[in-house]
Amino acid sequence: MFQGRIARFNAPGQPFEIESVDLPEVGPREILIRVARTNICGSDLHAWHGTFATWGLGGQLPTVLGHEMVGRVEALGESVTADSNGTPLAPGARVVFPYFFCCHQCRNCLAGRRNACLRLTMAMLGRADEPPYFVGGYGDYFLLPAGAVVYCVPDAIPDEIAAGANCALSQVMYGLERVDQQLGETVVVQGAGALGLYAVAVAKARGAAQVVAIDGVPERLELATAFGADAVIDINEAATDKERAKIVRNLTDGYGADVVVEVVGHPSAIDEGLKMLGQFGRYVEIGNINIGQTFPFDPSRFVFGNKTMVGVSLYEPEVLWRALTFLELHQDRLPLNRLAAAQYSLDDINNAFAAAEGKRDVRASIVP
Repeated sequence: MFQGRIARFNAPGQPFEIESVDLPEVGPREILIRVARTNICGSDLHAWHGTFATWGLGGQLPTVLGHEMVGRVEALGESVTADSNGTPLAPGARVVFPYFFCCHQCRNCLAGRRNACLRLTMAMLGRADEPPYFVGGYGDYFLLPAGAVVYCVPDAIPDEIAAGANCALSQVMYGLERVDQQLGETVVVQGAGALGLYAVAVAKARGAAQVVAIDGVPERLELATAFGADAVIDINEAATDKERAKIVRNLTDGYGADVVVEVVGHPSAIDEGLKMLGQFGRYVEIGNINIGQTFPFDPSRFVFGNKTMVGVSLYEPEVLWRALTFLELHQDRLPLNRLAAAQYSLDDINNAFAAAEGKRDVRASIVP
């Protein structure tokens, strides 16, 4: 029997409720994780506001939000002996894992598209009023289902840095891999929140000759420079999309960007980003996850420019191991600790969400 707390999310607009629940046992091939740290991601904020039910992923209320997490193995189900790299697992091992779970058997999984698994399940979609209860990161425990991908965290990576690996970092890594960003290319990143800052750093690590970050918050623009941006564009100074597109053209000798990454989360950014692309440019769309929002755009400019748009949802699970490798290799030169500058106890989760909503922190974190 395992007893712990969850921050139960009953409905949008209502405070989280701290509740103690019991998990009778850990089943075969399951892993019980004692949560060490869970960040408040943008999608958690979307769920908090009520767009959770529109995703079409089968989410139910009440639930437990939170997915960008790191923790330690509390208990191993029968037949679990190692992580996905073959490293032996034992209670106390520090681990990260994708927050979505694939069947590994459907046609999409077998085609190497496990992020589009036809039987996909996910943290934050299970019910908080029935076993196993621990279905999201905002609790003392999280139960990994049978067959989940899991990786041991290298000792050199602290929790506050490892926590962002399984969502924000892996997502932008996968996006840049999908468009095959090359050495010497110019990359523009729309938005310098956590995903945008990771995108800047990963693009530079992949050999981008020039990375340009766009945002309207001075602190974020300063951070973007610290993460490797060669130039930043303040939307308060360059107030129109035409001005910003002109700056990108000037920075690229008139050619435009090779890759643009959208992590703003507003449809209006898409048309602007497409204007910044040069011939054969690739647009990586990650941020817009609210169904039903639209934007006007001129398709002829898209056609004549031979441009490509790639939608990126989730990532191939093995990308997470590359994300850990990236953190181990680059944490000494990047101010990664500033991405989770504020932490709150589980009991203080309502204040944490209020702070995250006010954008005072790049990533507020819950530390049970």
